[in-house]
Amino acid sequence: MHEVGNENSNPCRNMAIDAMRMSDGNVRECPIIEEEPNADAARFFDLLKDSDEPLWDGCTNHSKLSAVTQVFTIKSDHELSEAGYDKIIEWARSILPKRNRLKENFYAAKSMMKPFDLGYQKIDICPNFYMLYYLENAEMTECMTCGHSRYKPKTGRRKTLMAYKKLRYFPITPRLQRLFMLPRTAEHMTWHQSHHAIDGVMVHPSDSETYKHFKSVHPHFSAESRNVHLGLCINGFNPFGSFATPYSCWPVILTVYNLPPGMCMRPKFMFLSIVIPGPNSSGQNIDVCLRPLIDELT
Repeated sequence: MHEVGNENSNPCRNMAIDAMRMSDGNVRECPIIEEEPNADAARFFDLLKDSDEPLWDGCTNHSKLSAVTQVFTIKSDHELSEAGYDKIIEWARSILPKRNRLKENFYAAKSMMKPFDLGYQKIDICPNFYMLYYLENAEMTECMTCGHSRYKPKTGRRKTLMAYKKLRYFPITPRLQRLFMLPRTAEHMTWHQSHHAIDGVMVHPSDSETYKHFKSVHPHFSAESRNVHLGLCINGFNPFGSFATPYSCWPVILTVYNLPPGMCMRPKFMFLSIVIPGPNSSGQNIDVCLRPLIDELT
């Protein structure tokens, strides 16, 4: 077993702790109890077990969890199909010791990795960006503004209803909570207010006149340095990497401006919150697409 207090002892163990939004201290102080663990605790302890269990008896360079995460990364980086993934696993298991613990196929590996998934919500949207089929409008079948149908016509083979457009929304609250749950990031979440600014020099958005104006307009919010200040940006890109493909989509990114300059612009602190489908831009109707985010932040 790896020592829990040593952050560098087992990266996969640390990843499991992060996925369950617990700090190392929480694990160490967890009391021994007689009752059965609840569902969240059981998933957490299963992840810790997989991160410590060797890929086979005597293996020193891979755990059951690290092997699956690395093959998942290869699948993602090289856009392998599920069938291709299964073929690689079948070959790998044939050259590993018979009692190896490598998951036998993509389905089994995906089930094991489920606690690490970033959950998201699919929300049907009018193709002309006039409304979301969301909350009070979730059961509607056509746009109340332009009258466009929500669903594509059924074909001979396809019997289920399929929306013309789907928005993907990634909840932001768990990721913001994690910034305060992990000691190595929590200490930086008040930097925007504690650092000493130099007149005439802007090294961070908190040095700007706009930031200072916001603080003067909202003194109650600004008085608590742990309150989260977010910057929002959006831009279109072609997900298939070819300018000849007439498809694009628009990701909405949130940046945490509480953090110091060396952290707030790093990819892991720039949170994807919405993916707006293409090929056409939402234009002035961007507020329609932002509603789930605004609702959650409110």
